[in-house]
This record gives sequence, structure tokens and C-alpha cells, in this order.
Amino acid sequence: MTQTGNASQESEPRRVVAGIVAHVDAGKTTLSEALLYTTGAVCTAGRVDHGDAFLDPDPLEKRSGITIHAHQACIRTGNLELTLLDTPGHVDFAADTERVLRVLDYAILVISGTDGVQGHTEMLWRLLERYDVPVIVFVNKMDAPGADRDAVLRQLQRRLSHGIVPLDGGDGADGADGADGSDGATGADGAAADGATGASDDDAIDVGDWGWYAEDVIMQDDAATEEYLDTGALRRSTVRRLIASRIVFPVFFGSALHMSGIQEFLDGLGMWMQETRRPAAFGAKVYRISHDERHNRLTWLRVTGGELHAKDVVREIPGGGRGLGTSDDGAIVEKIDQVRIYNGAKYEVVTEVPAGGVCAVTGLERTFPGQGLGFEPDAGSPTLQPVLTYSVWPAKTPDWKPSPMAPHPVFDDFTLHRAIAGLRELEDEEPMLNVAWVERLRELQVQVMGEMQLELIHQVMLERFGIDVGFGNGGIVYRETVTEPMEGVGHFEPLRHYAEAHILIEPGEPGSGVRTGSDVSLDVLDRNWQRLILTHLAEKEHLGVLIGAPLTDVKLTLVAGKAHLKHTEGGDFRQATYRAVRQGLMELRERDACRLLEPWYAFRLDVPADCVGRAMSDVQMMRGDCAIDDDMENTPEGSGVSGGFGSDGFGAGGFGAGGFGPDDGAEGIVTLTGHAPVARMSGYATDVNAYTHGRGHIICTFDGYRPCRNEIDVVQEARYDPVSDLDNTPDSVFCAHGAGYPVSWRDVPFHKHLDWATQWHV
Repeated sequence: MTQTGNASQESEPRRVVAGIVAHVDAGKTTLSEALLYTTGAVCTAGRVDHGDAFLDPDPLEKRSGITIHAHQACIRTGNLELTLLDTPGHVDFAADTERVLRVLDYAILVISGTDGVQGHTEMLWRLLERYDVPVIVFVNKMDAPGADRDAVLRQLQRRLSHGIVPLDGGDGADGADGADGSDGATGADGAAADGATGASDDDAIDVGDWGWYAEDVIMQDDAATEEYLDTGALRRSTVRRLIASRIVFPVFFGSALHMSGIQEFLDGLGMWMQETRRPAAFGAKVYRISHDERHNRLTWLRVTGGELHAKDVVREIPGGGRGLGTSDDGAIVEKIDQVRIYNGAKYEVVTEVPAGGVCAVTGLERTFPGQGLGFEPDAGSPTLQPVLTYSVWPAKTPDWKPSPMAPHPVFDDFTLHRAIAGLRELEDEEPMLNVAWVERLRELQVQVMGEMQLELIHQVMLERFGIDVGFGNGGIVYRETVTEPMEGVGHFEPLRHYAEAHILIEPGEPGSGVRTGSDVSLDVLDRNWQRLILTHLAEKEHLGVLIGAPLTDVKLTLVAGKAHLKHTEGGDFRQATYRAVRQGLMELRERDACRLLEPWYAFRLDVPADCVGRAMSDVQMMRGDCAIDDDMENTPEGSGVSGGFGSDGFGAGGFGAGGFGPDDGAEGIVTLTGHAPVARMSGYATDVNAYTHGRGHIICTFDGYRPCRNEIDVVQEARYDPVSDLDNTPDSVFCAHGAGYPVSWRDVPFHKHLDWATQWHV
């Protein structure tokens, strides 16, 4: 492995990775095609509706007309070498988009000039803020009837950020000019071409060319204000710093389909994007797993430091730590075979990738999306989570008939094994599927963001594995948490094995997921055993004891542990750790300190004024909350429900119904914003369309988990027995007279070998 620095000079190529993100149908892939064509990367610009888009190479994407996975393309404009990552726009595949955000230098946010800011757009903006990604905005479809530049800009500044400003010298007075490109960016201070070809970073920018938007830029930052007052101008480096720091967000206008404003947009990218300095030490972030046509497993990653070479060895140290090396030292070792640089569907095999590069490598079987290599840590819990769970059955055949003993088709043993193997491979690519075989129900289950994802699973299972699957009725993905601390004890001592672990379970902040830590002195338990226990805490999706739903919003802390010098093996602490968590949860259940959580949506509902009472009454019946948003301007009449609960949008990312422009001249439309449980909003988009006669629309985004209002009913219906769940047993195993024997979770505190480490115990 070669260690390298990365002191970029303006005269040298600037290597930048930018992701294109947008709500569905904003023209994101069309913009990508326009950029590729304008820079000469392709001879003909493809079209999504024609099925020949360069960045939609997958047959499923060609048939569906939407982007399903992130794809890579490379373009060059001036001295800017830009790697584009075209991300999915449909909310059902938004988790793939979120994983890509971790590896970006910049994001290009595409807004439809006719639809304006959608609910999914606001969700993307929050994700970009969370991952601290600088944003450059492109407002597309400005040639469409009703597109109004001023109205779009006002909406962007009101709903996203006041730092969104046009740095193109336009006065913003006439959105219609975008149709012929005359209102497109002309380049800051009229010198975009210089920026694209590498003008000096210290060049002064005459902000007077920005019109009244100059003040919006200058007043965003004290240092910029002082510089302007001293010199009457801003250096190019100053504006780049404001953009890279997410203080200013340049916005451009045009039409990707008709190539309007594209060259000006490219000049703006060359003007304002700067390369990030990279450390000499090796680091990389994994953002995607896929399989090629020959079934080779591909690990897609961004090198964030040093260099990555073919035949490099990736070492995974048990208990934590991954990096490159040449010897195993007791670690799990995998060797990189090929290193590929993709450009659409084609790729080039290279021997090395420098810091800042994006590539796909073969030969690694243990990687996962969100993983960090070298100095990079693993990603935290994602913001977007699936809210639906479905049973997977064989597809119904014409000769199949239901019966009381078999209300749905059942896999035979051989096909079940193949189906599980196939779904596990899909789970390897999309970890949020959470494939599970529920023994007590004899059901195979998956979790999804929406029904569009179900269609994808069906097609992939049929085409890749030859298995025709069907799905049962969707259910809600619940979560469980705790309200009080409790020290749980797990002991595992069959003959010639030994381990005891004490895990403190504490309530966490809402949305924090499951956090782990250690509060044990190295004098009490060796570092390697502590690392191993923390690995076991993090590797498993711990289930609650109310309905067996995944645990969330808790902190699991190792507070005591004991190993045997001769008999303890790594697997012993796995058993002790799992049982300690489970035993503590059972004690909390006895104290009524376990809580069931259900997913909620945040919604934005636009209805005619005479329907406001009906809408607010509906929300109240859903046990939600809402209020009239006085800050929202009147939105125009919707064109009807085009998505929502049901076949098009019952998902975690959100859903939309109808279309609107920022200022179509609609009268009497009132905006309600609020929150409601996902379970109670099923089918409501259709109701909105009915009682508003097509004039209203609703947009929802996932808003996290809250205490379940009908917890008793859900628990009773689940009929879950945590003691009978042998895969997640709360009992322990002790040894006496040369033989191991089980001890009920209730009696474990009386048999434990270590004293209590905290005050939180029975």
C-alpha cells in the first residue's frame, strides 16, 4: 500500500465526486444525460422514456423508467474531473441514496420547475444537512408552461435555506426565459469559462454582477462581509469556502431535456467546486454491494485517503478495526482481486485508485454498505428505516386453492432453502430488507420501504434465481424500547466453556438507535474480551420481549465480565452477551418498563378551504396532530392522486399525491402540516382525492418512532412468548458436577458469579 498526500493545485485537475439527488420525475437522470452529452462523454443523450439512458443500464430500470441503484459516470469540464453518482429518486429506494451521501464532496439537487419543493425534497435536504454535504441546486423543466423562476426561488429560500442564491448574473425576473436558455447561468462575473479552465483561486469576483442577490451572499458570513467592505469584491476562494461550508447554495435554472442552461451550469460547477484535501493514511467508505452478470460480488467504495491497489489485503481484526496489510496477525483476511472504474455499464480494470477515487472491487465477501475501512469508522444508524413487513410465499398458481390448514401457498423444503439463499443475497445488497425466518409462524418475512420495492424483489428473484414469489398483506414494522435502566446477567458455562457478562440497558434518546459502550477496567477484563463483547452487542439485531420487534433507542453498556484462563472461547461471550441483554429485558418487562413503538409520518396536506374541517377531523380520528401552516403560500390545485398509500407509495421515505407548481395562481388552498401514525394513514391519499375532487394532495415523510397508542391490542394479537423463542433465550447455562444445566432468567441473579456492578438490578 502506498501512502500519498493530496495537495491540490488550481493548475492541476480537481477531482470531485458529486451525487445527483431529486424527488422522482424531477428530471435527475435527464440532467445527467445532458451533462454527459455536453461534455462529450457520450455521443447521444439518452432518455429515460426511451430506455436508453446511459446511467440506467439495468434492464429493470429500463423497463420501469426509474433509477433503482446508484450508478457512476465520469465527465471533465475544464480542469474539473467530475465523478457523477446518479441516485434513485423514488422514495422506496431512498435508503440507497442515503448511503451514497456519505461519500460525496458535493450534491446536485434537482428541482422540478413545475412541481417545486416536494416532501421528498425536504427529506433529501435534511439528509444532506445531516451528512454535511455542500449543495448546488439545478431547477429543471423551466421550459414547461407555468414555470416561474421567481416563485421557485422564493419557495427554495423559504422551505430549504435563505442561502440559496443564483450566482449567474440573472435578475430572476422572468422564468419564461429559461425555455430558450437565455436566463441560464452566464457564469459568475461573466467569466464562467475562466473558472472551468482553472482561473486563479485568488481572482476577485465582481459581486455587482449578481444584482440584488449579492447582499444575500455577503451577509451570510462575517468574514465575507469584512472582505467585501475592505476590497469591494470577494475572492473566488471565499465564495468556494462559503459553498463548501454549506453557507451558500448556488442555484441554476434550465431545461435538461432541451439542453437549455446546461453549459452555463457546467461552467458554474467548474467555477465553484473545489477538491477536498485527503490524508496520506488509507481510508475508504463502502456505499454499495452488488453482483455483476457473472455473479461476482462487487464492493463499491470511495477511497478517502492514501491509495487502494489490486491484490491489497483487507484485514478485519476481531473486536474492531479494518485496514490494509500484508499479513494476517490472527485477523480475518481477504484479498482484493480486481479494481474497476465504472462509467455507466462499462468499466476499466485498473491497478490502483488514488485518494478521492470511486471504484468497485471484487474478492471481498465480508463487506457491507456503510462500512468503513482504514481510519474511516462504520456509518451510524441510517435515518431512513423500512416501516412495512411482508410475508414471502410462493406465487399463487391457477390450480391452487386455499384451505383452513393452508390459507396461503407454502414453499416445499428445497424451494424454501433456495428462496432464503436468494433473499439473503438481496439482503447483502440491501441490508434494510432484514430477511427473517420466523419459526413460530413458519413464515419467511422481509421489511421494505414500499410496494415498488416488493415489485423489484419479485422481478429479481424470478430473473436471477428462477423463483416466482408472492407476498402476503403488509404489516407495520414496530420497534421496542425501555423506560428504565436495568443490569442484565448472562452466564454460559457448559462443560469446558465459561463466560459471564453484565450488560446495563438504559433508555436512549429518540432516534438514537442502539448504542454500545464499555465501563469496565482493563484490570478486571482484558481488552480483547471487551472488544469481543462490544462486537457481539453490535452485530446482532436484539429483539424486544413484547412482540419480538427489534430494539431501538437504548444504550447497552458492558459493566462487568469474567473469563476463564483455560476454558473461555470467543463464542462463549457471544452466548453470555446475548443472554444478558435478554435477561435484563425480561426483568424490565416484569416492571412494565418495556414500551412498544410505532412509526409515524410527518405530512403536508394541501386542501381547498372548504375541506379544512374535514381534513382536521380526519387527522384527529387518526390520533395525529395538525395545524394550519401560516408560513406557506397558497399552493395551486393538485392534479389528482398519483401516489400515496397502496401501490405507489406506502413507504418509509414518503409519498406524494398530485402535482403543484410554486405559483400557478390557485386560490383558496390551505396547507396543513402535522404528524400521524403510519398504521392509521393507510389509504388516506385516496380519501383526499375523493373529498377534494382531485384538488388536494398529501405528501408524507417518515418521522421516526413514537409510543404505540394501542400497545395492548398489538401485544395481544402478536401472542409472542419470549421464553419460548429459543433463538433469543433469556436463560443461562451453569455448570455443576461436570455437566452444564439451564437456569431460568428469574433465577440467574441468584446463581451469578460476579457481584452487581450498578444499582440498577433486581
